[in-house]
Amino acid sequence: MTAELPEYYFRVRENGAAVFRVDTENRQRRIEMDQIATLNIKNGEIKPHGDRILSDEDRQTIETWMQERLRLLAHRDIDDIFRTMDHLNLTTQWAQSKASDEQLAAVTNHLLLAMHDLRSTLVRKKADRLADS
Repeated sequence: MTAELPEYYFRVRENGAAVFRVDTENRQRRIEMDQIATLNIKNGEIKPHGDRILSDEDRQTIETWMQERLRLLAHRDIDDIFRTMDHLNLTTQWAQSKASDEQLAAVTNHLLLAMHDLRSTLVRKKADRLADS
């Protein structure tokens, strides 16, 4: 392989990751991945795999990965919201210029309820922010 592999590999799971140590220094020169821990990103819990004891370097690497992962997930959340605004604008354009009566009938009530729910939540949260300041 031309590029050097990282020492650790994180297999992302729903609430965290499984952490593996990557080893290429064996007789067959094969890539071996030894699971060393699992982590829960929501509560910060790091569980060693089996009877393994994690080194300070293991823990530091895992904690750094968790911080970077949380930043990435926060960025994705806000990016999803901006994409939603784009989709709402595209939906408005579709409803105005392309949608048939049957298509509008199929989506109108669901869209109106979703938009009403969103608007109510946004107005309530804005009022809360204004009251707190």
